[in-house]
Formats: sequence, C-alpha cells, structure tokens
Amino acid sequence: MIVCLTALLVAHGAFAQKTSGGITADMLRQIEKSQSRSSADKALFNAVAANSIDDLAKNFKNQSKLDTHFSHETKSQSIHNQKSSGRCWMFSGLNVLRSNFAKEHGDSITVEFSHDYLFFYDQLEKANLMLQAAVDLADKPMENQYVAMLFKSPIGDGGTFCGVADLAEKYGLVPMSVQPETYSADNTSRMARIIASKLREYGLELRKMVADGKKAKAINERKTEMLSVIYRILSTTLGEPVKEFSYTFRNKKGKAVDETKIYTPMEFYKATVGGPINGTFIMAMNDPRRPYYKTYEVEMDRHTYDGHNWKYINLPMEDIEQMAIASIKDGRKLYSSYDVAKQLDRKNGFLDLDNYDYATLFNTTFPMDKAQRIMTFDSGSTHAMTLTAVDLDADGKPLKWKVENSWGTTSGQSGCLIMTEPWFREYTFRLVVDKKYVPDNILEAEKQKPVMVMPDDPLFQEDE
Repeated sequence: MIVCLTALLVAHGAFAQKTSGGITADMLRQIEKSQSRSSADKALFNAVAANSIDDLAKNFKNQSKLDTHFSHETKSQSIHNQKSSGRCWMFSGLNVLRSNFAKEHGDSITVEFSHDYLFFYDQLEKANLMLQAAVDLADKPMENQYVAMLFKSPIGDGGTFCGVADLAEKYGLVPMSVQPETYSADNTSRMARIIASKLREYGLELRKMVADGKKAKAINERKTEMLSVIYRILSTTLGEPVKEFSYTFRNKKGKAVDETKIYTPMEFYKATVGGPINGTFIMAMNDPRRPYYKTYEVEMDRHTYDGHNWKYINLPMEDIEQMAIASIKDGRKLYSSYDVAKQLDRKNGFLDLDNYDYATLFNTTFPMDKAQRIMTFDSGSTHAMTLTAVDLDADGKPLKWKVENSWGTTSGQSGCLIMTEPWFREYTFRLVVDKKYVPDNILEAEKQKPVMVMPDDPLFQEDE
C-alpha cells in the first residue's frame, strides 16, 4: 500500500518529490523546545492518555442549559432506527409524509411506511446511474473527474428529500408491516461492497463495448442483463418488492377505522400521500460561500436518468428560520440536515456550541467561521433529521429547536435531539419547505436558471 501510494504521488507532477519543505532537524529541535513540560502538562497527558477526549473536554456548566420546553411543537410520532445504514434521508423524508397523513386525518389515523421497499428501488436506480454514465462517458479517460467519481463510489446509501419524492411518485409506497426491514437493510455495508464490485466490473465492460463500436441496442441489452443481476442481489438481501397487498387503516389504539382492502404500491401512495410531491416544495441551503438568493443544481445527482437532479436555493439563516417557524406553527414537520457530529452530547441528546471545550484542553483556538469550515471540508451536511419544534421568546425569536432523529428511542431525548439557536445557525445546512410557507420573493428567485455544481463539494454530499 505504501509503495503504491508513493508511486502515485511521484507520478503526479504536482506532488513530485521536493528538495525543500520537509521537517528538518533544526525545525524539529525548535518544535520540541517550544513544548511545555510542567507538572500540569504531565497531569494532563496522564488524564488524556487514559480517558476519552470528549469526557475530559465536556463543559460541566453547560449541562444545566438543557430545557425541554417548546412553545411550538408538532404532534409526536413513533421513532425509527436506521441502524448501521446511511438512509437518514429516507427516514426523515418518510417521517414528513406520514406526519402529513396523520395531520390530514386529525391525528386519528397513523401509517408506517416501509423503508426497505423504497430502498430497493433507490439502489436499483443508483446502479443504473453508474452503468448508464459509464456508457455516456466512455470516451473519457479513467482519470477524468466524472469517470473517477463513478468508479470510486458506484453506489451508496445516501440521498436527499428529492430521492424520496422521485422514488415514491414512481414506485409508490407500502406499509412497513408488509415489507419490513431485513438484516442487509439495517446493515448495508457488505451488500454495498458486493454490488459496487459488480458495478465496477460491468462499467469496464460497457466502456469496452463502446470502444469496440458496439451498437447502442446491444449495449442497452447488455446493461439490462447487468441490472438483472443487481436486481437478484437486491432481492436476495432486501426481498423482492411487493406488488399487491391487503391492508387495514387503524387508529393509534390499533382499532380498524376502515375495511381491509387490496392495494398496489401506487394505490397505497395515492391513499396516503395523494398527489405529486415534486413541485410542492423548495429545498433551501445555507452556504455562506456563495451568493444568496441564487439557485444551484447538483450535476450527476442520483436522479440524472430516473428522476431529476437535486436543485436548491441558497438563503440566509434568517429566511430559513422564518420558513421553518411558519411550518412548525402550522403543525408541519420539515426535512432538514446538519453536521450533527459537531458538539453533540449524545447521552443527553443536546447540541450546543459550548458542550465541549477542546480549545482549553489543548491550549489553542478554533476560530474558523461557517464558510471557512465548509471550504476546508471541516464541516458539511452529514445527517438528515426531521425538524419538529421551536421555542420562541416573547419577541418571536428562536431560542432552541428539536428534531426527530432515526437512531432509535434510546438515543438522546427519547429519540429526539435538542439544538440551541447558536448551534442551529452554525451547523444547519438544508431545509425542505412546503411552498405555502415560502415568501413570494424566494419563490420567484427559486425559478431562475441554476448554476451547475459538482457533487463532491462538502455541502452537496448526500445525507447519511
């Protein structure tokens, strides 16, 4: 591995071996001389060497700041668990859809959607994206940025709310009881590695077919055969998607509120969601690196062939917060995403900028602002959760927020996390808002032609 890495760096002109810039003996002596070796430093080393950094950096005084009261809160619903998978985007998206259904029925009827069912088609479409893109980019060298991106990550768990909208509209929805989670749905890594290996193999074969001048029909027929193998792997691990099922709608007490009926997935989608999802929402992003009130589209998103690319409008946090408040006040939950690992007190389910004092522990500072953290890959959107509550002061200003998470009921505050307003502003990145809560000026700005951006940007990684 070391030999291969060295050869790669030497071969690349920008990283050819340099005669200066390394750590010299004199530099090392200066560095060593600058180190403090007091008894306090020795005690600190002994403490850090034997304990978790977070345990030692935890700000004890901050523990008293946790307040579970919220002035405006949507109706609670059951908490799910994505386990060892990167499907947070799907859990959050389906949370919103089932909450909307419950609200439409006065919260008297509830529904639980199958993640396993929709994930099957998500994986199949991502496999098709890899294979079709391998054909479309076959004239590009393997070192091409797009080609390298495809072969490096041919498939993955991540996604955004756009995926939920596209997949549900195309394939419908089924109840969780009809197609429950399998082991590989909960633990996706091995399945993903197996499929990724086949896709890389198939991608090379399709590139060769193009290079050999094979007809488009023959290439498409071969691609279909390849997808049949992927379908078989997915059926073996996730179960083949149901085509028809019986179901009885029940209230929270489990009592039937309607007669048992036979549904197809599309019929169940119409019974629970109704009309189209696409066109009813905007996706807002807070990216201080780029101009606000401009739209952007992520190039080669997972929907390139089977749906549509992910498009968003970049907005200041003030606008994002006002739309979120309007939605929550009306009882509507929202899909949202964050850099959740930053300053997370996992035990208490509390997110605040002062949870951990790493600066004092290591006698340094961490001064980067939000834009600098994004541009240096120090921070980015990593996890989707469902925004459910806000606590406003007497002037209508937010004090804290609450989200439903997808880490099970034993995590945080009975499956939820509480965020202070300062943390929310620093580490919130995406929000999906129904258009009824979006001001006219933002709706108008959202219509402009988007600027195309690459998906390897830290803010355009899919939520996991």
